[in-house]
Amino acid sequence: MWVEDWAPAAACREAQPDQLFVRGAEQNKAKQLCAGCPVRTECLAEALDNQIEWGVWGGMTERERRALLRRRPNASWRTVLETAREQGAPSPVAKPVAV
Repeated sequence: MWVEDWAPAAACREAQPDQLFVRGAEQNKAKQLCAGCPVRTECLAEALDNQIEWGVWGGMTERERRALLRRRPNASWRTVLETAREQGAPSPVAKPVAV
C-alpha cells in the first residue's frame, strides 16, 4: 500500500538534516539510514518526480537519481515504483546499500 503522507513514518524523521545532505563517503552512512525505512519507496518517488537535486532520498544519491532520470525522463516514478511493489517485483531502481 502506498503511503501518501510518508514523512512522519520516515526513518530519518528525527535525524539532523545535515546527515542527509552530505558528499562523498558520508553518503554511504546516509544511505544506511534509508536501508530499513518503511517509506523508502515513497521518498524516492517524491525525489525523482520532483527532480530534487540535493541530498540522499529513498536511499539514492543525487548522482544515482540523475542517472535514472536520464534513462527514463518522462516516467512517473510513483507509478513505476508503486506498480513494482504491487507486483512483488524487485524495485526497478533497487541496488544494495554499500556498507
